[in-house]
Amino acid sequence: MYYKTMGYKLFSIANYIFLGFLSLLCILPLIHILAVSFSSMAPASSNLVTFWPIGFTMDAYEKTFGNANFLNSLLISGERTVLATVIGMFLVLLTAYPLSKDDQMFRGRSAYIWFFVFTLLFSGGLIPSYLLIQKLGLMNTIWALILPGAVSVWNIILMLNFFRGLPKELEEASFLDGAGQFKTLSLVYIPLSMPAIATLSLFTMVYQWNSWFDGMIYMSDIKKFPLASLLQTIIVQQDFSKINVDPKHLENISQRTVRAAQIFIGALPILLVYPFLQRFFVKGMVIGAVKE
Repeated sequence: MYYKTMGYKLFSIANYIFLGFLSLLCILPLIHILAVSFSSMAPASSNLVTFWPIGFTMDAYEKTFGNANFLNSLLISGERTVLATVIGMFLVLLTAYPLSKDDQMFRGRSAYIWFFVFTLLFSGGLIPSYLLIQKLGLMNTIWALILPGAVSVWNIILMLNFFRGLPKELEEASFLDGAGQFKTLSLVYIPLSMPAIATLSLFTMVYQWNSWFDGMIYMSDIKKFPLASLLQTIIVQQDFSKINVDPKHLENISQRTVRAAQIFIGALPILLVYPFLQRFFVKGMVIGAVKE
Protein backbone atom coordinates (compact mmCIF):
# COMPACT_ATOMS: atom_id res chain seq x y z
CA MET A 1 0.00 0.00 0.00
CA TYR A 2 2.91 2.35 0.71
CA TYR A 3 4.05 2.23 -2.94
CA LYS A 4 0.55 3.19 -4.17
CA THR A 5 0.16 6.40 -2.17
CA MET A 6 0.07 9.75 -3.95
CA GLY A 7 3.01 11.04 -1.88
CA TYR A 8 5.23 8.16 -2.99
CA LYS A 9 4.27 8.69 -6.65
CA LEU A 10 5.06 12.40 -6.44
CA PHE A 11 8.36 11.62 -4.74
CA SER A 12 9.23 9.12 -7.49
CA ILE A 13 8.47 11.64 -10.23
CA ALA A 14 10.55 14.35 -8.53
CA ASN A 15 13.35 11.86 -7.93
CA TYR A 16 13.42 10.79 -11.59
CA ILE A 17 13.45 14.41 -12.75
CA PHE A 18 16.29 15.29 -10.38
CA LEU A 19 18.38 12.23 -11.34
CA GLY A 20 17.71 12.89 -15.02
CA PHE A 21 18.97 16.46 -14.60
CA LEU A 22 22.14 15.22 -12.89
CA SER A 23 22.65 12.68 -15.67
CA LEU A 24 22.42 15.43 -18.27
CA LEU A 25 25.02 17.47 -16.39
CA CYS A 26 27.38 14.49 -16.63
CA ILE A 27 26.62 13.56 -20.25
CA LEU A 28 26.46 16.98 -21.92
CA PRO A 29 30.18 17.81 -21.50
CA LEU A 30 31.06 14.51 -23.17
CA ILE A 31 28.60 15.20 -26.00
CA HIS A 32 30.13 18.66 -26.43
CA ILE A 33 33.65 17.20 -26.70
CA LEU A 34 32.41 14.66 -29.24
CA ALA A 35 30.74 17.41 -31.29
CA VAL A 36 33.91 19.51 -31.26
CA SER A 37 36.01 16.56 -32.38
CA PHE A 38 33.81 16.11 -35.47
CA SER A 39 33.67 19.82 -36.34
CA SER A 40 35.76 21.72 -38.87
CA MET A 41 38.51 24.13 -37.90
CA ALA A 42 36.69 27.51 -38.10
CA PRO A 43 33.65 26.82 -35.87
CA ALA A 44 35.70 24.79 -33.35
CA SER A 45 38.30 27.55 -32.99
CA SER A 46 35.54 30.18 -32.71
CA ASN A 47 33.72 28.30 -29.92
CA LEU A 48 30.58 28.02 -32.04
CA VAL A 49 30.09 24.29 -31.46
CA THR A 50 27.67 23.26 -28.72
CA PHE A 51 26.19 19.75 -28.87
CA TRP A 52 26.14 19.14 -32.63
CA PRO A 53 29.08 19.16 -35.07
CA ILE A 54 29.43 22.11 -37.44
CA GLY A 55 31.14 21.34 -40.73
CA PHE A 56 31.30 17.60 -40.06
CA THR A 57 34.75 16.14 -40.62
CA MET A 58 36.77 13.21 -39.32
CA ASP A 59 40.17 14.78 -39.95
CA ALA A 60 40.95 14.95 -36.23
CA TYR A 61 40.40 11.21 -35.82
CA GLU A 62 42.39 10.44 -38.97
CA LYS A 63 45.35 12.42 -37.64
CA THR A 64 44.97 10.86 -34.19
CA PHE A 65 44.81 7.24 -35.35
CA GLY A 66 47.48 7.92 -37.93
CA ASN A 67 49.88 8.94 -35.17
CA ALA A 68 52.14 6.07 -34.09
CA ASN A 69 52.91 7.63 -30.68
CA PHE A 70 49.23 7.95 -29.82
CA LEU A 71 48.39 4.37 -30.82
CA ASN A 72 51.42 3.06 -28.94
CA SER A 73 50.45 4.96 -25.79
CA LEU A 74 46.91 3.63 -26.12
CA LEU A 75 48.21 0.05 -26.16
CA ILE A 76 50.52 0.75 -23.21
CA SER A 77 47.61 2.14 -21.17
CA GLY A 78 45.49 -0.89 -22.02
CA GLU A 79 48.27 -3.28 -21.04
CA ARG A 80 48.96 -1.33 -17.88
CA THR A 81 45.31 -1.25 -16.84
CA VAL A 82 44.75 -4.98 -17.38
CA LEU A 83 47.97 -6.08 -15.66
CA ALA A 84 47.58 -3.67 -12.75
CA THR A 85 43.96 -4.70 -12.15
CA VAL A 86 44.67 -8.44 -12.27
CA ILE A 87 47.83 -8.27 -10.16
CA GLY A 88 46.35 -5.74 -7.75
CA MET A 89 43.15 -7.71 -7.09
CA PHE A 90 45.13 -10.95 -6.73
CA LEU A 91 47.33 -9.38 -4.04
CA VAL A 92 44.37 -7.66 -2.36
CA LEU A 93 42.47 -10.96 -2.06
CA LEU A 94 45.50 -12.82 -0.70
CA THR A 95 46.11 -10.08 1.86
CA ALA A 96 42.52 -9.32 2.89
CA TYR A 97 41.54 -12.97 3.47
CA PRO A 98 43.91 -13.71 6.39
CA LEU A 99 43.43 -10.22 7.82
CA SER A 100 39.67 -10.82 7.93
CA LYS A 101 40.12 -13.61 10.51
CA ASP A 102 39.86 -13.01 14.22
CA ASP A 103 42.87 -12.94 16.54
CA GLN A 104 42.35 -16.55 17.60
CA MET A 105 42.83 -17.84 14.04
CA PHE A 106 45.55 -15.35 13.04
CA ARG A 107 47.80 -14.22 15.86
CA GLY A 108 49.32 -10.81 15.31
CA ARG A 109 46.52 -9.79 12.97
CA SER A 110 46.14 -6.37 14.57
CA ALA A 111 49.85 -5.62 14.20
CA TYR A 112 49.73 -6.43 10.49
CA ILE A 113 46.65 -4.27 10.00
CA TRP A 114 48.32 -1.32 11.73
CA PHE A 115 51.38 -1.86 9.56
CA PHE A 116 49.25 -1.50 6.42
CA VAL A 117 47.35 1.47 7.87
CA PHE A 118 50.66 3.19 8.59
CA THR A 119 51.64 2.92 4.92
CA LEU A 120 48.26 4.40 4.03
CA LEU A 121 48.91 7.47 6.16
CA PHE A 122 52.62 7.96 5.44
CA SER A 123 54.52 7.36 2.22
CA GLY A 124 58.23 7.33 1.41
CA GLY A 125 57.96 10.48 -0.68
CA LEU A 126 58.52 11.26 -4.32
CA ILE A 127 62.32 11.35 -4.37
CA PRO A 128 62.86 8.05 -2.45
CA SER A 129 60.24 6.40 -4.68
CA TYR A 130 62.01 7.63 -7.79
CA LEU A 131 65.39 6.45 -6.51
CA LEU A 132 63.95 3.04 -5.64
CA ILE A 133 62.49 2.57 -9.12
CA GLN A 134 65.80 3.71 -10.61
CA LYS A 135 67.91 1.35 -8.48
CA LEU A 136 65.64 -1.57 -9.31
CA GLY A 137 66.19 -0.94 -13.01
CA LEU A 138 62.50 -0.35 -13.71
CA MET A 139 62.83 3.02 -15.45
CA ASN A 140 61.18 3.13 -18.88
CA THR A 141 59.41 -0.18 -18.23
CA ILE A 142 55.73 -0.84 -17.70
CA TRP A 143 56.48 -2.33 -14.28
CA ALA A 144 57.42 1.13 -13.01
CA LEU A 145 53.76 2.05 -13.57
CA ILE A 146 52.30 -1.11 -12.05
CA LEU A 147 54.37 -2.31 -9.09
CA PRO A 148 54.48 0.86 -6.90
CA GLY A 149 50.69 0.86 -6.55
CA ALA A 150 50.05 -2.87 -6.88
CA VAL A 151 48.95 -3.29 -3.25
CA SER A 152 46.19 -0.82 -2.46
CA VAL A 153 45.74 -0.60 1.31
CA TRP A 154 42.38 1.09 0.91
CA ASN A 155 41.13 -1.81 -1.23
CA ILE A 156 42.50 -4.28 1.33
CA ILE A 157 40.53 -2.61 4.14
CA LEU A 158 37.32 -2.62 2.11
CA MET A 159 37.82 -6.22 1.03
CA LEU A 160 38.57 -7.57 4.49
CA ASN A 161 35.45 -5.87 5.87
CA PHE A 162 33.42 -7.52 3.13
CA PHE A 163 34.96 -10.89 3.99
CA ARG A 164 34.12 -10.37 7.67
CA GLY A 165 30.49 -9.80 6.72
CA LEU A 166 30.17 -13.25 5.13
CA PRO A 167 28.65 -16.04 7.28
CA LYS A 168 31.30 -17.96 9.18
CA GLU A 169 29.22 -21.11 8.83
CA LEU A 170 30.22 -21.29 5.15
CA GLU A 171 33.89 -21.37 6.08
CA GLU A 172 33.30 -23.98 8.79
CA ALA A 173 31.36 -26.15 6.34
CA SER A 174 34.20 -25.87 3.84
CA PHE A 175 36.73 -26.99 6.46
CA LEU A 176 34.51 -29.91 7.44
CA ASP A 177 34.49 -31.03 3.81
CA GLY A 178 38.28 -31.15 3.87
CA ALA A 179 39.05 -27.88 2.09
CA GLY A 180 42.08 -25.85 3.09
CA GLN A 181 42.47 -22.10 3.31
CA PHE A 182 43.32 -21.56 -0.37
CA LYS A 183 40.45 -23.75 -1.54
CA THR A 184 38.04 -22.00 0.81
CA LEU A 185 39.16 -18.64 -0.54
CA SER A 186 38.88 -19.64 -4.20
CA LEU A 187 35.68 -21.71 -4.03
CA VAL A 188 33.70 -19.99 -1.25
CA TYR A 189 34.87 -16.44 -0.57
CA ILE A 190 35.72 -15.23 -4.07
CA PRO A 191 32.42 -16.33 -5.73
CA LEU A 192 30.44 -14.67 -2.92
CA SER A 193 32.54 -11.51 -3.16
CA MET A 194 32.06 -10.78 -6.87
CA PRO A 195 30.19 -7.49 -6.22
CA ALA A 196 33.08 -6.22 -4.09
CA ILE A 197 35.70 -7.52 -6.52
CA ALA A 198 33.94 -5.93 -9.49
CA THR A 199 33.62 -2.59 -7.70
CA LEU A 200 37.24 -2.48 -6.55
CA SER A 201 38.38 -3.63 -10.01
CA LEU A 202 36.48 -0.74 -11.56
CA PHE A 203 38.10 1.73 -9.15
CA THR A 204 41.53 0.27 -9.96
CA MET A 205 40.93 0.40 -13.71
CA VAL A 206 39.81 4.02 -13.63
CA TYR A 207 42.81 5.01 -11.51
CA GLN A 208 45.33 3.18 -13.68
CA TRP A 209 43.83 4.44 -16.93
CA ASN A 210 43.76 8.08 -15.80
CA SER A 211 47.10 8.13 -13.96
CA TRP A 212 49.57 10.39 -15.76
CA PHE A 213 52.11 11.67 -13.23
CA ASP A 214 54.03 8.41 -12.80
CA GLY A 215 54.43 8.14 -16.57
CA MET A 216 55.92 11.63 -16.66
CA ILE A 217 58.58 10.90 -14.03
CA TYR A 218 59.41 7.25 -14.75
CA MET A 219 59.40 7.40 -18.56
CA SER A 220 62.01 9.44 -20.41
CA ASP A 221 61.09 8.00 -23.82
CA ILE A 222 57.92 9.39 -25.40
CA LYS A 223 57.29 5.99 -26.96
CA LYS A 224 56.86 4.51 -23.46
CA PHE A 225 54.30 7.08 -22.29
CA PRO A 226 50.85 5.80 -21.25
CA LEU A 227 47.92 7.57 -22.86
CA ALA A 228 47.15 9.83 -19.88
CA SER A 229 50.75 11.10 -19.78
CA LEU A 230 50.76 11.74 -23.52
CA LEU A 231 47.46 13.61 -23.33
CA GLN A 232 48.76 15.68 -20.43
CA THR A 233 51.76 16.66 -22.54
CA ILE A 234 49.65 17.54 -25.57
CA ILE A 235 46.61 19.14 -23.93
CA VAL A 236 47.99 20.80 -20.81
CA GLN A 237 51.49 21.68 -21.97
CA GLN A 238 50.29 22.43 -25.52
CA ASP A 239 53.24 20.50 -26.98
CA PHE A 240 52.15 19.25 -30.41
CA SER A 241 55.65 18.07 -31.25
CA LYS A 242 54.84 14.85 -29.36
CA ILE A 243 52.21 13.72 -31.88
CA ASN A 244 54.31 14.04 -35.02
CA VAL A 245 51.70 15.95 -37.00
CA ASP A 246 52.88 17.68 -40.15
CA PRO A 247 52.56 21.49 -39.63
CA LYS A 248 50.90 21.71 -43.05
CA HIS A 249 48.09 19.47 -41.83
CA LEU A 250 47.45 21.76 -38.87
CA GLU A 251 46.28 24.39 -41.34
CA ASN A 252 43.21 22.25 -42.09
CA ILE A 253 42.41 21.03 -38.57
CA SER A 254 42.13 22.86 -35.28
CA GLN A 255 44.27 21.94 -32.29
CA ARG A 256 41.06 22.02 -30.30
CA THR A 257 39.42 19.36 -32.48
CA VAL A 258 42.47 17.11 -32.20
CA ARG A 259 42.53 17.50 -28.42
CA ALA A 260 38.78 16.83 -28.23
CA ALA A 261 39.18 13.66 -30.31
CA GLN A 262 41.99 12.42 -28.09
CA ILE A 263 40.07 13.19 -24.90
CA PHE A 264 37.04 11.29 -26.16
CA ILE A 265 39.14 8.31 -27.25
CA GLY A 266 40.86 8.31 -23.86
CA ALA A 267 37.52 8.24 -21.99
CA LEU A 268 35.84 5.68 -24.27
CA PRO A 269 37.36 2.42 -22.86
CA ILE A 270 36.14 3.13 -19.32
CA LEU A 271 32.70 4.10 -20.66
CA LEU A 272 32.52 0.77 -22.48
CA VAL A 273 33.63 -1.30 -19.48
CA TYR A 274 31.35 0.30 -16.89
CA PRO A 275 28.00 -1.12 -18.18
CA PHE A 276 29.31 -4.68 -17.76
CA LEU A 277 30.25 -4.04 -14.12
CA GLN A 278 27.27 -1.87 -13.24
CA ARG A 279 25.10 -4.78 -12.03
CA PHE A 280 27.71 -5.46 -9.34
CA PHE A 281 28.35 -1.81 -8.56
CA VAL A 282 25.25 -1.00 -6.45
CA LYS A 283 25.80 -3.95 -4.14
CA GLY A 284 29.54 -3.35 -4.06
CA MET A 285 29.07 0.22 -2.85
CA VAL A 286 28.01 -1.10 0.57
CA ILE A 287 31.31 -2.97 1.07
CA GLY A 288 31.86 -3.38 4.76
CA ALA A 289 28.93 -1.10 5.63
CA VAL A 290 27.10 -3.74 7.69
CA LYS A 291 29.01 -5.77 10.26
CA GLU A 292 28.04 -7.77 13.29
